[in-house]
Amino acid sequence: MNVQVWHGHARKAGVLAGCTALVLTLTGTAAQAHTPTHRDPARQTLPAGDGWASYGTGTTGGAAADAAHVRTVTDWAQFTAALAEGGDAPKIIKVKGTIDAVADGCDALAVPGYDLDAYLETYAPETWGLERDLSDEPDDSPEGLRRASAAHQDAVIKVNVPSNTTIIGVGRDAAIKGASLQIKEVDNVVVRNLTLESPVDCFPQWDPTDGDRGNWNSEYDTVVVHGATHVWLDHNTFTDGAHPDGATPTYFGMLYQQHDGELDIVKGANYVTASWNVFTEHDKTILIGNSDSESTAVGDRGKLKATFHHNLFTDLTERTPRVRFGQVDVYNNHFVAGSGYGYSFGVGKESQLVAEHNAFTLPEGISPAKVLKRWNDSPLTARHNLVNGRPVDLIAVHNAEIPEETLRSGAGWTPTLRRTVHPAWAVPALVRLGAGAGRLR
Repeated sequence: MNVQVWHGHARKAGVLAGCTALVLTLTGTAAQAHTPTHRDPARQTLPAGDGWASYGTGTTGGAAADAAHVRTVTDWAQFTAALAEGGDAPKIIKVKGTIDAVADGCDALAVPGYDLDAYLETYAPETWGLERDLSDEPDDSPEGLRRASAAHQDAVIKVNVPSNTTIIGVGRDAAIKGASLQIKEVDNVVVRNLTLESPVDCFPQWDPTDGDRGNWNSEYDTVVVHGATHVWLDHNTFTDGAHPDGATPTYFGMLYQQHDGELDIVKGANYVTASWNVFTEHDKTILIGNSDSESTAVGDRGKLKATFHHNLFTDLTERTPRVRFGQVDVYNNHFVAGSGYGYSFGVGKESQLVAEHNAFTLPEGISPAKVLKRWNDSPLTARHNLVNGRPVDLIAVHNAEIPEETLRSGAGWTPTLRRTVHPAWAVPALVRLGAGAGRLR
């Protein structure tokens, strides 16, 4: 809201006080509209009409769990055991404190004989070249030992989340570090009130043939929604935590990449709501639809429906989100760009993205034209968004400054599963006060 000075400081102070009061009123309204009525947060369910995860049967997670299927866990072994108990019977898993999937460090995951220095010496471009990949390397080679070590890490840190499950943090400091939560081919999952620190790939692979200079490739997304339906991710903080990309070394002139995505929604997943989360300190943040290939498209068309509202996206590079195929509704989010900013919304194959009533804070020198990135000629709807407090037609400014990537307006559908839509000017304060782990009301 613009504030004008009409008759001195007193008048300005009154207007500012009015704005503050209105934001606080909206904050209370947002909390009332969003918070389910059950007093125990572990048994709260997604409210009706709250994004795509409320469609059809809705999302209740483990709200119906009996006492025998409610567990409080404090370490990785307890957590994995609790997930495995009882099959798809409703279950609630309460995470207390910090659970670390790799508490003993990367060295504990390496197979005997693996040595990074030997790997670097063997596959240095001046020795190995950039024409041959490493796929034919034998099991006893540095690459073979890296593969075996990577397979060990994969088995340790990936954990399958069954249907009808709620995973919820207890209090303000609950966290899961170094794990990859696989919500795969299941239905009805809730994840709330957790700081989720991105897993570090201990054994990235060097691919000499990736690009003109070769590249390091990593695995392990923090949360993967793979062919699953009715998933609610709420009041979580997704972060690189103690292992930011800025602290990662460079080998062969390329970043030794040890992170993949924070959230992937892929392989025909459907009906997902991500609300009141913080996504921070990451590169490839959120991917919806993992391939343009026709074989993948057959399973993705008509699915990948997701809603993102009242999330904070800060100090990220790209993919917030990048979309293929899905009808994706992105409203009432705050995007705060940092020095490494690439883009926010990736417009991919047959995507139907609707981006409305969002707020963007861009530093000096970054144009609003960069908010959108065209990967494919798919129309989108982008209306009522603010950039640094001012209304901006994101499609128009993109097309004016980047005419070689012209975007078309009109996603072809209108979101209806929205409970409360706030004016974009109020979003930064609402999200600052309410989003992230430890702020569950």
